[in-house]
Amino acid sequence: MDEDDDFDGSNEVCIDSIFPECEDVDMCLSQAANSIGLKETPPYEIHLGDQGDWVRKTQESFHPVEVTEGLWIVPEWRSPPDVQATNIILNPGLAFGTGEHPTTKLCLLLLKKLIKGEELFLDYGTGSGVLAIAALKFGAALSVGFDIDPQAITSARHNAILNSIGPEAMELHLVPDKTCSSWTGGRKDEMVKDQSCYGTEVISGTEKYDVVIANILLNPLLDLADHIVSYAKPQAVVGISGIIAEQCSRIVDRYSMLLEDISVSEMDGWTCVSGRKKI
Repeated sequence: MDEDDDFDGSNEVCIDSIFPECEDVDMCLSQAANSIGLKETPPYEIHLGDQGDWVRKTQESFHPVEVTEGLWIVPEWRSPPDVQATNIILNPGLAFGTGEHPTTKLCLLLLKKLIKGEELFLDYGTGSGVLAIAALKFGAALSVGFDIDPQAITSARHNAILNSIGPEAMELHLVPDKTCSSWTGGRKDEMVKDQSCYGTEVISGTEKYDVVIANILLNPLLDLADHIVSYAKPQAVVGISGIIAEQCSRIVDRYSMLLEDISVSEMDGWTCVSGRKKI
């Protein structure tokens, strides 16, 4: 949704929407107008795009990202700028986590500082798997990734293969419905009916991990705070991100009941909150 910079109070807003090629756009817009009480469908234009061209342009927009000296996120279709660096090869697919977003960078910087060797790491909301992969490259013994989206699990598994990481080092699990009802807002239609191929035995592994990071969204971070922290060992570090600076105080207030020695890092208006689990 866009408003002109020289907004003159006309209350006119431009909305861009993407539809599948076979969609009845007239019907969709008519129903949308009716749903908010508009008597007439607003004027609109339809532009047809080429699917193959869209994929090419999307790939062209992703470039290697230097998170910090010696740490690069490199798209699968590009060559690493520094072959001697720690290079995380990534094809995000439909999952969050290209390495360009400030929250991902903040979590990577936190991980680089925390991982000393042989730690057990939990990535709560793994998305593309970038954090789980990074933890292993920093020296963790095991990375485990949870997610509610089957496409994220598929993407993370693909990215693990790109980085020559096998399932014995990086476990990926689809979170069962009872765990993620707050996370999804109760939407079960997005879950895979057969979850057995992902395994759920690790879900009960509370107080198991040396480092836990959840880079998701404000509301699930608030709703699932106890659940997220339950996976950390006493005195283990828990990192919370996916929050804008204005939301940080709410996260700190909520997690101060569970964590001590809380610190906050910020980048481009986004924050990462970390602390040690109280005994």
